[in-house]
Amino acid sequence: MEGPYAAITFDDGPHPTQTPRLLKMLKDRGIHSTFFMVGECVAENPEVARQVLAEGHEIANHSWNHPLLSKMAEGSVRDQLQRTADVIKQETGVTPTLMRPPYGGFTVNQRSWAYATWGYRCILWDVDSLDWQHRNPAKTKAIVLAHARPGSIILCHDIHKTTIDAMPATLDGLLAKGLKLVTVSELLSMNKEKAPAVAKEKAPAAGKDKAAAGSKAGATAGHAITAKEAANAATSLSELGTPAPVKADVPVKADAPVKSDAPAKAGASVKTGAPTPTVAKP
Repeated sequence: MEGPYAAITFDDGPHPTQTPRLLKMLKDRGIHSTFFMVGECVAENPEVARQVLAEGHEIANHSWNHPLLSKMAEGSVRDQLQRTADVIKQETGVTPTLMRPPYGGFTVNQRSWAYATWGYRCILWDVDSLDWQHRNPAKTKAIVLAHARPGSIILCHDIHKTTIDAMPATLDGLLAKGLKLVTVSELLSMNKEKAPAVAKEKAPAAGKDKAAAGSKAGATAGHAITAKEAANAATSLSELGTPAPVKADVPVKADAPVKSDAPAKAGASVKTGAPTPTVAKP
């Protein structure tokens, strides 16, 4: 990654009140972001989805109602993604090209046919704000600023008031670090020439999995990855991956229509990598 570019992303919306608050903060700072939207929330708040697009942000697919896709039959997963794609297109006129699976759970086979069907690139993250868990603006800011670096994809949620309360200081802090915040697609395009054509699987280091998840080679192998493998599936386009001491979400009751991105019941935690435009290739 050349240049201090990173992407801050927001999952689980659009929310009727918190997303518009966030949009104003982003607009005031000239920042564009990627919003991974839940289909039923788009259906409930279409005007907010349209506002996200009108203000220059990117809209991506985050399933219809936030289930763990890796544990579902293919037909059900296709329905989750197609319904969401359809409502986004219907309400905004945009066809999403990126998706993020709830909880980070998506098998290699699913990544393969999602790419073949919709052209989706499966986007994970390397910095997890844990905003859903602690509901503390100061902690959200501290975690993000401690771990964000050039190439990072930062995970936040635009459904929690405490997350949006954290954003002025968090965004200002990222800018003060010299980071230029762009959409995920913009971030990936900057890596296009440098990224390997196929993400090769790396051997575990220090006892920790460092799978280059969803590579073309792996996608054809027919291997359905475990919840732990899915949780550890963050891969860097530069194939760098030093674990950062940030664990991922676990389900909790949210102050919004859907749950945050958390590991499944199995309790696996998403190990974050750095710097990581975390895209699982088909």
